[in-house]
Amino acid sequence: MSAFSGATLMITGGTGSFGNTVLKHFLTTDIGEIRIFSRDEKKQDDMRHDLQARFPEHAGKVKFYIGDVRDARSIADAMPGVDYIFHAAALKQVPSCEFFPMQAVQTNVIGTDNMLHAAIDAGVKRVVCLSTDKAAYPINAMGISKAMMEHVIYANARVAADRGGTVISCTRYGNVMCSRGSVIPLFIDQIKNGNPITITNPDMTRFLMNLDEAVDLVKFAFEHANPGDLFIQKADASTIGDLAKAVQQLFGDTGTNIIGTRHGEKLYETLMTREERLRSEDMGNYYRVAADSRDLNYDKFVVKGNVQTEADESYTSHNTVRLDVEGTVRKILTTEYVRDALKAWENDKK
Repeated sequence: MSAFSGATLMITGGTGSFGNTVLKHFLTTDIGEIRIFSRDEKKQDDMRHDLQARFPEHAGKVKFYIGDVRDARSIADAMPGVDYIFHAAALKQVPSCEFFPMQAVQTNVIGTDNMLHAAIDAGVKRVVCLSTDKAAYPINAMGISKAMMEHVIYANARVAADRGGTVISCTRYGNVMCSRGSVIPLFIDQIKNGNPITITNPDMTRFLMNLDEAVDLVKFAFEHANPGDLFIQKADASTIGDLAKAVQQLFGDTGTNIIGTRHGEKLYETLMTREERLRSEDMGNYYRVAADSRDLNYDKFVVKGNVQTEADESYTSHNTVRLDVEGTVRKILTTEYVRDALKAWENDKK
């Protein structure tokens, strides 16, 4: 008997990569109901039909709600009866957020605030929000909007805790392999079309995490969070150059084309800043970063200082475990997307 037995889980942005994987993990359990909240009716209809075909005995427990986190009324209307929320609704693409930063603010910042207020008002037990490494020392509009989103989360977590209600926490991910818009599917498509792989900078490093590991982190947060906690999974990393070689080792070498670092890209990912690392707790496979517990006594921020304010180093894709090409091959083969693509590629060549 789990905490989710008979419970109702809402997934905002539920038709995206994360939402689909969260749904897959919970669908066949003893959970009572799963609510998919998103704004794309076509994706919802596709998901509905896929569930009916693949999981006919479980599909009935999934309910679909059309709405937008930007619309406070729509998210509030979907909230009654919800026990748990996984908040994945977001604008995630760096270029689009760079060109339209206020759209990122509307969804990532204001939309998150709308969702959290509705959750607190409805008496939801626990909320886990999805953030990104780009929120740590942000240099682009997407990262800045996610950093501000995290502060909105912590502020609402403090309010909810003072009321003795909803426990709100946050998870922060690096590069999730084969999620929508990520680089591995791009590499595979380029090879299949006979084109060289395009690499921005082969010396860039990126964390490598699959979608199932991302959901495991969410589950861990649901089970262990205190109000305002930030959870980070320890993860291996590789250079972009080695990642490209790993994909080519599986699908064929069509050459590489180095195009240079794009606007808003970092040389490495930071999952935990020096300041956060100072108040972090090592929990085995995860780090817990406790919330700043200072209250609204402003003197604690501007008059009284701390002797130590930051650790020696951040937790980054440069200083974590670095996989070689063979290790990267094994890692990317843990994703269903790569396994399915490889099977299809081998069948096409027969």
